[in-house]
Amino acid sequence: MPDLKRAPLGERLQDPLLVLEVERKSFGDKDCTVLTLGNATGRLATAPFWGADQTAVAGLARSDVVQVIGEVDQFRGKRQLRVSSIRPLPRDSVDRRQLLPSVGDVSGYWKTLDGWRAEITAPRLARVLALFYDDDDFRRRYEECPASLAGHHAELGGLLRHTCEVATIGRQISRVCRANGELVLAGALLHDIGKLESYTWDGAFEYTECGSLLGHVVLGSLMLERRLAPIEPRPCTDQEMMLLQHLILSHHGKLEFGAPVAPMTLEAEVLHYADNASAKTASMAEVLSDGDGFTGDEMVSARPDWRIDRRRGYRGRSDWGAEPR
Repeated sequence: MPDLKRAPLGERLQDPLLVLEVERKSFGDKDCTVLTLGNATGRLATAPFWGADQTAVAGLARSDVVQVIGEVDQFRGKRQLRVSSIRPLPRDSVDRRQLLPSVGDVSGYWKTLDGWRAEITAPRLARVLALFYDDDDFRRRYEECPASLAGHHAELGGLLRHTCEVATIGRQISRVCRANGELVLAGALLHDIGKLESYTWDGAFEYTECGSLLGHVVLGSLMLERRLAPIEPRPCTDQEMMLLQHLILSHHGKLEFGAPVAPMTLEAEVLHYADNASAKTASMAEVLSDGDGFTGDEMVSARPDWRIDRRRGYRGRSDWGAEPR
């Protein structure tokens, strides 16, 4: 499988790839089509298909698998794939998930999270979490789901990895500020459950209809309410359920960032910053490893990047005089 993120200029590709984006652009009286193709290693945009050449990609859509022959080229310092041949493959001929980025083995993340759950001393809190995390179908879907469609942890298993990071960071902050660490852990485990209903990942990562209309934050709160509603007696009080819903609804921090309410408890504040830290550091690491973001041996990225709020990345390093180990 070719490494799309690091393929050098001149490398020839002859492989099945997943169509991630189809963009049709106009420049005056001329129009073109640009595809973004991907596999488990990353993504790479094609050179534009101009004029009559667009017939080669007519009818292609997101999640299609195509057999591609081409060569890695460059335009204005950014790599692109100059395609010489492209044809759609039968729908079931290639497992699309093999062409999507993945965190790989997730057993370590489960071991960590399940270990922390086992240490919870508050029985009602433990019972609420067990409604989700002792459910085999929930666990199967949760360990596959990406944490975003194109941003941080946008990979199969990305949601589970992100959850583990948020819980790790949140537990540490809780010790410093004397927040309820068990409640913060519960918030980490529940804050993004709505992504299971908001995203699909059988082909390219995409929004579901309800994900587009409601968003994962609201969907997560609704999922919690639905899961608790039929259980008698309820495993927690009404006020406790509101506290958990508040953690879910406020974890984006501000209304302009997608939070229906801002954090109003110490644990909600901790969860928000833990979530943000996991997302932002993952995005920065991705930008710094992106071969297209830097020209030659330049230390500063060639252009601002949307993944880090239109900032530039810097990848200079120093050993600070330390002896090699």
